[in-house]
Formats: sequence, structure tokens, C-alpha cells
Amino acid sequence: MKNLKPQLRILLLLLLLVGSSAIGWAENPVYPPHIGIRTNLLYWATTTPNLSLEYAFSERITLDVSGSYNPWQFGSKDKNKKIKHWTVQPEVKYWLCEKFNGSFFGLHAHYGRFNAGGIKLPFDIWKGLSEHRYEGYLTGAGISYGYQWFLSPRWNLEAEFSFGYAYVNYKEYECRRCGDYIGRDHHHYFGPTRIGVSLVYFFK
Repeated sequence: MKNLKPQLRILLLLLLLVGSSAIGWAENPVYPPHIGIRTNLLYWATTTPNLSLEYAFSERITLDVSGSYNPWQFGSKDKNKKIKHWTVQPEVKYWLCEKFNGSFFGLHAHYGRFNAGGIKLPFDIWKGLSEHRYEGYLTGAGISYGYQWFLSPRWNLEAEFSFGYAYVNYKEYECRRCGDYIGRDHHHYFGPTRIGVSLVYFFK
């Protein structure tokens, strides 16, 4: 080994690692994966189409990637009422019993862009949104707890609550159409980052 070039030594070491990993996998193969898709019914209640794809890597660990998109304008253009946005939320879940059954804890990240104004959100989550329009992006992460109920071999019902952080960077405008530019600012948000009641369908 001492006479071999450094690059060749590294290659041989990688081959040894890959070979030993393959032998270990053959002796203890990963449980056959399941794939599920789901949609959050609460998001649809806010006129936001959404879809998630979830893949099981093992009996207790799954990766879920969720996306949502809202392109709608409410009422006349002069009132400029809208919550236009798109978001992506990848999440790793750890299931306490087995995948897609019972309780789980999750760790997720999120990124999105928005153009919203003239809307009053529940619990005054964003004060001023009813009087002004905001355009920008958000990014952050959070933790979650959820539970899935078995409905049939192909269908489950899931409830989930997430709490986390988001950095929100935005431009502020008067709410009316073509409203005057007010300024640029940012906001550090701590609070709910996902609340879901979802219908899940499985591909076997």
C-alpha cells in the first residue's frame, strides 16, 4: 500500500467500504419500501392545492416532501385581496411503532415565496396583512408530532402539528392595486409551521 499513489489508495479504500456495505446489506436487507401520497384537507380549505410524496426507507423512517401552490386573486383587482404563494417542505419522520401507523415525530425544513395582502389571518398571525401587501420569501425549520389512523389497505388519515422558526424577508406596499412602495423589512417568526389533517393513499 505504501508504494501506491494517494488517489489509488483512496479508490481501494472506497471499494473496500462499498464491498463491506454490500455484504452487510445482503445479510440484513432494508424492509421493502412503501410509497404514499397525501393531501392536506385544511390547506384546501384556504383554497391552496397541495400534494405530498412520502417514501419509507425502513420500518420506522420515512421522507416526506410536500408542496403547495396558491395562484388565486379574490374579488376585484382593485381590492387586491390575495394569498398567492408556493412552498416546499421536506420532512424526515421517525415512527414510534412502524411506518404509516400510529405516532411519529418529524424534523422539517421549509422554503417559499409569497405575494399577499388584504387578508386577515386567524389569530392575527400577521398583523397588518389586511391593510398592506407583502411580497418576499421565507425559509426555516421546525419539529412536528403526528398520528396516522388506518382506514383501509390503501387509505389512512393523518393529523400533524408542527412548531418552528421562519425567517421572512419582504417588501411592503399599500394594499390597493399598484399601491405605493413602503419599504423593505424582515421578520423572525416562531410559531406553528404546519397544521394538517391529511388523506393518505398508498402504492403497494
